[in-house]
Amino acid sequence: MAEPTVAVESVPSVPVDCVVIGVAQSADGPGPVPVLGAWVKEAFGDSPPRLLAAFGVTGAQGEAVRLPAPAGVQAGLVLAVGLGPVVHDGAGYDAEVLRRAAGVAARTLAGADRIALAFPVTTGEAVEAVALGALLGAYEFTTYRTTRRTAPVREATVLVAPALRTSAEDAVRRARILAEELNRARDLVNTPANDLYPQTFADAVAAAGREHGAAVRVLDEQALAAGGYGGILGVGQGSVRPPRLVRIAHTHPEASTTLSFVGKGITYDSGGISLKPVGANEIMKRDMSGAAAVFAAVLAVARLGLAVDVTGWLALAENMPSGSALRPGDVLRMYGGRTVEVLNTDAEGRLVLADALVRAGEEQPDALVDVATLTAATRFGLGDHVFAVMADDDAFREHVLAAARAAGERAWPMPLPPELRPSLDSGVADLANYGARMGGGLVAGLFLREFVPPGVPWAHLDIAGPAFNEGRPHGYTPSGGTGCAVRTLVRLAAAAATGFPTPENGIPGRWLQPATPGRGTEDR
Repeated sequence: MAEPTVAVESVPSVPVDCVVIGVAQSADGPGPVPVLGAWVKEAFGDSPPRLLAAFGVTGAQGEAVRLPAPAGVQAGLVLAVGLGPVVHDGAGYDAEVLRRAAGVAARTLAGADRIALAFPVTTGEAVEAVALGALLGAYEFTTYRTTRRTAPVREATVLVAPALRTSAEDAVRRARILAEELNRARDLVNTPANDLYPQTFADAVAAAGREHGAAVRVLDEQALAAGGYGGILGVGQGSVRPPRLVRIAHTHPEASTTLSFVGKGITYDSGGISLKPVGANEIMKRDMSGAAAVFAAVLAVARLGLAVDVTGWLALAENMPSGSALRPGDVLRMYGGRTVEVLNTDAEGRLVLADALVRAGEEQPDALVDVATLTAATRFGLGDHVFAVMADDDAFREHVLAAARAAGERAWPMPLPPELRPSLDSGVADLANYGARMGGGLVAGLFLREFVPPGVPWAHLDIAGPAFNEGRPHGYTPSGGTGCAVRTLVRLAAAAATGFPTPENGIPGRWLQPATPGRGTEDR
């Protein structure tokens, strides 16, 4: 889809193929949202609920029903999209509700030339939500298709009141940038491993960095060996495609805060010698979703010009079984010197992240976030729509959760129980890469915490469930790669740029509080 436009026009006069309206559920039946004003009565008569119900419209979220355009409307079609329960002031719909509704409209109207979105938007944030939802909903991954099934909507116009015109245009610009970067992450996740492997991923980062003014440095296998990155090298040693560690950075002259994002980038995960069972391999190209999210988020921050310094670290490797592969029982010397006994080669993501966390911590960022499709245990616990947030700095965890809520992503706080830590003890090394099975996602978080520098607020995002949609599209979410966590990271960076706390996140106190006692390696 081309960049959405903003128009100050009445619904009847806008020259498009289809006008999209929001319909709400109420005790009286389905009804167009009140913000459409007098046009509702003119178009639908004195009893819109009865007329809409006759066409099978209920107003439920996710619903989309085509209706013939009323007389006097230039569009040939009206699409009624459900917004769920009515909001009595007509203007208080949650941004995520608007995003999903716009995404449903864009998917439903694939093949249309021009559409207009007449949703209840009274703020720039609402306009951004509608524009972003439409752009994300129109996404298709077509790189490997020789024929295209249906073209996406070519143009979409968001209808706004005259007073909102200027702020709406800026909101649409922000939506376009965020959608382009989030869709970049989706493309990477959807690309098969025969074409996306550590070297080609690193090449893509370098090219995007040059285009958008982000500094990029790539450590190849020789540099990794010279630097002592035992975790990344160990995981990658079974593949003919050697690993990489990529650093991408955005700096701003007015920045007073530095964030570091670390992403797991296993471009294919066979499980290594601890081979995955049949049925678990087919989507393992997705195991670099964390790195894709970090890459896209840094670029979005750079393109938005946010006054915060953000560095992304992408730990890229392919985990394969071979004669040279890592074996259960091997001991790795990680970057920074600590040793890890590898009890399970399918617990490889934490090994590459550990090296990257130590390296990122050497730059002493104000806060550190890692993102990974790390454990099936977290997916079992939270399902496919919610990601886990672990941290032992309570204030920072709340800011990450607030960023997710504001961005419209579903996240849930998870603990780091100290009683599980002894399960990571090793008889031959400083620690093992695998511990208790019960609470395995929490154990993985405890392992990562071992490599976080004392005093640096840190959060771990396990996106194993929502990073890849194996089901049918819904809302603005396609099948395949979803771009999970990109919006959360960008929203966190935006909040850091303005300084915590903010009225938007509603969290009292400072975001950078002293680290919780016991964070030091010697106390773990």
